[in-house]
Amino acid sequence: MSLETPALLRDLDATDQRMRALVLDLEERDLEVPYEEGINPPIWEMGHAAFFYEGFLLRELGDPTPRMPGFDDVWDSFRNAHERRWGDDAVPDRQATLDYYARILDEVRERLAKPDVGEREAYLCRYGIGHQNMHLESMIWCRQTLGYPAPPGAVAAPQSNDPATVPGDVEIAAGRYPIGMPPEGFSFDNEKPGFLCDIQPFRISRTLVSNAEYLEFVESGAYASPQLWGLRGRRWLRETEAQHPLYWRRGENGEWQCRHFDQWIELPPSAPALHVNYWEARAYAEWAGRRLPTEYEWEAAARGPQGRLFPWGDTMASGCADMDGTALGLLPVTALANVAAASGCIQMIGTAWEWTSSPFLPYDGFCVDMYPFMSTLQFGDHVTTKGGSCATSSCLIRSSYRQAYLPGRRDAFTGFRTCAR
Repeated sequence: MSLETPALLRDLDATDQRMRALVLDLEERDLEVPYEEGINPPIWEMGHAAFFYEGFLLRELGDPTPRMPGFDDVWDSFRNAHERRWGDDAVPDRQATLDYYARILDEVRERLAKPDVGEREAYLCRYGIGHQNMHLESMIWCRQTLGYPAPPGAVAAPQSNDPATVPGDVEIAAGRYPIGMPPEGFSFDNEKPGFLCDIQPFRISRTLVSNAEYLEFVESGAYASPQLWGLRGRRWLRETEAQHPLYWRRGENGEWQCRHFDQWIELPPSAPALHVNYWEARAYAEWAGRRLPTEYEWEAAARGPQGRLFPWGDTMASGCADMDGTALGLLPVTALANVAAASGCIQMIGTAWEWTSSPFLPYDGFCVDMYPFMSTLQFGDHVTTKGGSCATSSCLIRSSYRQAYLPGRRDAFTGFRTCAR
């Protein structure tokens, strides 16, 4: 048995339980979701996650026979175009999908229970678990998009009317900082090969931009100030006619509210500004006389010159971040200061994917991994975000992890912090 097998089984079981919960607590009518560009039907998400294990682990290293004959074209995301996953008979019903899903995960467990699990098999299983957790996050933002109830396991976060900003920045010293991951061990292809990067001194905010801070930007008339937005940002404004973040509105008495899953709540001033896109983040930074960090600067602030995997050390620890669909972005931006990075930056893991100013590009020496579409389709026209979000799984994230989003996208749990110019 591989030394990693107990951890794999633990993470597989936790991931399995969370996906089942996200599907089983939905009413039958909620499974027939309307078409949206940024989401997938929950039943398709479950079948696709199972098919990934089947194709890249079970068939690759064992029996190539399809476990659900005739459905490869349904579950394979590159054979079944996004717009074809909706409608009558587009995917099997919930019970048929659950049966297929259960069979696949039981087969994965059986393989991991054998005494001769090798490094390649363990690696493929870790990849499949990582892939499934990416889909757990998209299932959570699907609920936010559609106004469904918050996911099972969500907890009520403490609220505060205090804007709760920490004045001032932290200074990151000039030096050589580790970026990315070494070839050995597990990581995705876009994190490799790791390297040392010379970073010039810079100052970065201790906290994410809060709702209170972003509200000042909105109420200043910034969405009607084209000089803040740049050419492509202005084009996005014209196309969308946006006047504030996606899930904000004015209440009957003029107070600002935000939609948190199926509830409209008073805008919590101390919570982070979420569901803002790159153009909004960049325009805010311009308005504030600041800038977004590069992804290398962000990673230097999170990891320090030692290159730690997490702001608090090299091991994931419970209670250190808003992740796993628990507080769901409602903690004050000053919360969890006791597990801040050595630099002093707070909540650099979890809470919100943080926009950087860096396009999503491969590192020098990049090699495509076992899944050729993990990164290559996003290179060039996507922007790098870092740190994970409140919906990201704790078994997936690390400070070297790179996520790519199109700059106009704001349905995911994205936020930002800024740097001094």
